Amino acid sequence: MTARNYITTSEGIKLAFVVSQGTLNQELGIVFLGGFMSDMTGEKATAIEKWAIAEGYSFLRFDYSGHGLSEGDIRDGTISRWTEDSLTIIRHVSESVRGFNGPLMLIGSSMGSWIMFRVADKLERSSSRQKAVALIGVGSAPDFTYDLLPDSLGPNLMSDLSKFGFCEIESEYSDQPYIITKKMIEDGNRNRILNSLIKLNIPVSLIHGQDDKDVPWTQSLKLMDKLTSSDAELILIKGGDHRLSDKESLQRIISVVENRIQKIKRY
Repeated sequence: MTARNYITTSEGIKLAFVVSQGTLNQELGIVFLGGFMSDMTGEKATAIEKWAIAEGYSFLRFDYSGHGLSEGDIRDGTISRWTEDSLTIIRHVSESVRGFNGPLMLIGSSMGSWIMFRVADKLERSSSRQKAVALIGVGSAPDFTYDLLPDSLGPNLMSDLSKFGFCEIESEYSDQPYIITKKMIEDGNRNRILNSLIKLNIPVSLIHGQDDKDVPWTQSLKLMDKLTSSDAELILIKGGDHRLSDKESLQRIISVVENRIQKIKRY
């Protein structure tokens, strides 16, 4: 069964999510974390959900505050806030949906991959039964506020950030400009994960388009270098762009998800 629901945060913001309860009698939930300025109706989220439902797995997708059907102002958004949004929803569904109160597979797209690692770390440090047992990053954009945005924005927009606290940039993915805030950049720089080892000893698969013009595939390579996990792989898709939402790329992503699940079952 698939249903759209809302949960209200401690700050009174309603967060939207869609959860599907699997038909298999097993403890494994799959969670999809979207990218910056994307929403849970994107092609990757819905394609993986369709596969998961057909295979009997529990699946969760959601919108961060300021995104999609969730309330909140994008100008208030930060990596810290969106990490907490993710944890709020993941913990909430564990109370009522089978498959989310134990091992979790996290799938993060672009910025969602960065948040995925932050969520996995927080779950690992908590006393909860919920633990990430596999991570899959698609077009991963860790530390983009530090590594990518300053050069991408250039001196004029960086000056606007200093003066006004935000700037607007055009995007080929939306009719509306993307809003970048000084708050988001400063918070992102406090949440960097590439400045130290990532001590999560669980399977990790990173998938990246070789022709990604938004986030270079070398960002995923940097992630690989920081992972302590002995079971990590980087898959480059020749000709692939940042979104990886074409039919062939989606099939490749789903194949990686399926293979990782089969490995989990063997442990």
